[in-house]
This record gives sequence, structure tokens and C-alpha cells, in this order.
Amino acid sequence: MLKLAAVPLLILPLFAFADCTDHLENWGKALRPDLKLDKAHAVCKVNPANASQTLAALPFAENVDEDEQGDYGLAVIVAETSSNKIVAQHYQAAAISSDAIRFEGLTLDTARYQLAPKLRAFGVRVNHIGSSRVNPFSSTALNLYVLEGSTLRPVMNALEVSSSNGEWDGMCVGEFSQTERTLSITDKTSKGFASLQVDEQTVGTQDRLNGEDCESTDSKPVTSRTILKYDQGQYAVPSTMSPVQ
Repeated sequence: MLKLAAVPLLILPLFAFADCTDHLENWGKALRPDLKLDKAHAVCKVNPANASQTLAALPFAENVDEDEQGDYGLAVIVAETSSNKIVAQHYQAAAISSDAIRFEGLTLDTARYQLAPKLRAFGVRVNHIGSSRVNPFSSTALNLYVLEGSTLRPVMNALEVSSSNGEWDGMCVGEFSQTERTLSITDKTSKGFASLQVDEQTVGTQDRLNGEDCESTDSKPVTSRTILKYDQGQYAVPSTMSPVQ
């Protein structure tokens, strides 16, 4: 009897927390029935900081050709996990461009971005990749959002947290550069919001032929640190830390 009684208890959570991807199309129709949802690149997950919330990021084709080049709008939502009802959303038109530098996908970032004692942000990472084999390129940019009551708003836009580029002969010889930026919360505040610390590291790599071997040599890492302060409703990102448009 104990084993049989335990079965419903194990099954109920599976129904209560069904895969959120089943609801992407319905959310898309509710938000922008006039646009085509790019479901292949839409993402969602239960908020690990608050299981009653489900987070989602949905790209919509606004002006996109048959080669998937053009502009995409970006909808970011917070929904009730139990009912899948949208409780807050933010839409940015032409938020993502895709051309020779192709829009590759989205990732939800639920690291502990505690901006104020009772306010935690979450992130959406936008990934791009280049189409050239001999001029490789990739970029990931981070947006941060906060839910204040029933209002979802962006507080940081397009901090490039990872980028790489280079040029080579397609066989061995070439030069490459990789930049990584790490975001952390400081104990300093501005206008009631924690200041953000961005630690940056750039490493260059040279590939050269040594006989029949292709050898790589990394340069000494170049590091820097920048503090982003909250002002006028956002954390302004320096142009040098934003993706190349």
C-alpha cells in the first residue's frame, strides 16, 4: 500500500512542472500574433531563484529573408509556472540582427545578479557567429532584466561577455584574439542598486608552421577592470564593451 500511495506523489510534480517549451508557441501568439516566432531559437526555464516563475526569451522575425538574414525582435517574459500565464513581458524591436554575422541563439542566464536586497536580475545572452572559415568570429552579449511588480524592464543592454576573431590561411598560419568578460556584484551602490564589476581578459594566439607541425603561441593575457554604476534606470555599457554592429 505504501508503494502504491507514493506513486501519485511522484507523478504530480511532473504535470505541475511540464516542459516549458510546450508553451512557447502559445506565448508567441499571445505576444505578437502579427509576427513569426523563431521557435528554434526560443528558450525558457523555471527560475531557480523562484520556482513559481518561468522565464523565457522569444525572438520574432520582423524583417527576415529566406536566408534568415535581417532583424529580429526580442520578447522576454516572466510567466507563472503553475498556470503558464504571462505576468510580465518586455519587447524590443530590431533587438537582434543577422547577416554575415549570423544570429546563433539565446541563453537564459540565472546567475545570482542581486542588484538590491529584494531585487534580483536575470540575463538573456544573445549569441552570434561568423560565416567565414578563414576569418572566424563569435560573440555573446548579455542583457539584464528586473521584475518590479508587474513591470519587466531591461537594466543593462548588450555587454559583450565573450568575443573571438582571427584570420588564418585555412591550413595553419594565422592570428587570433579571445576576450572574456566576467560580471560580478560589488558591495558599492548607486541610486539604490549595486554597482557591477566587469573583469576583462584578452589573449592573443599566433599559429605558425614549425616544419610539418602547426604550433600555437599565446600572448600574455591583458587584463582590465571596469565598474558600471546604475544611473537613470540602467547600467550604461561603454561602446568598447558592446558588440560591433
